[in-house]
Amino acid sequence: MQPNVVTLTAPKDGVSTSFEYSRYEETQNRSVYIAADHLPDARNMFTVTRSFPTRNGNFKGVGKTSVKFTEDRSIAGVDSSSTLTAPTIIEVSFSVPVGMNVSHVSDLRERVRAILADSSFMDALNVQLVV
Repeated sequence: MQPNVVTLTAPKDGVSTSFEYSRYEETQNRSVYIAADHLPDARNMFTVTRSFPTRNGNFKGVGKTSVKFTEDRSIAGVDSSSTLTAPTIIEVSFSVPVGMNVSHVSDLRERVRAILADSSFMDALNVQLVV
């Protein structure tokens, strides 16, 4: 089981910032964590999920996991005079064959971290929808 409190440290404007989340809800194969400012109508949360592998012949199967961040934010409406709340959702999912070398999985996670840290690439993708 993952810890009841998860502290994530990430750079923000060149300064390390910590984000603390507490376990909120736990069901089979899923845990939800919330930040202190989370409200039902102003979500600030992340969810971790898992799916166990299924053997198929000689293949041991694939374990699937994901991490999903959801944060509600106020944005301007089309008419610019109204404001509405919309969720920002960022999800990272993994599909790892059973028996995969741990260092290989770690190397792949580092590539994910590297692409997410590349602001010029990610801003063009997320904001301008450049692919």
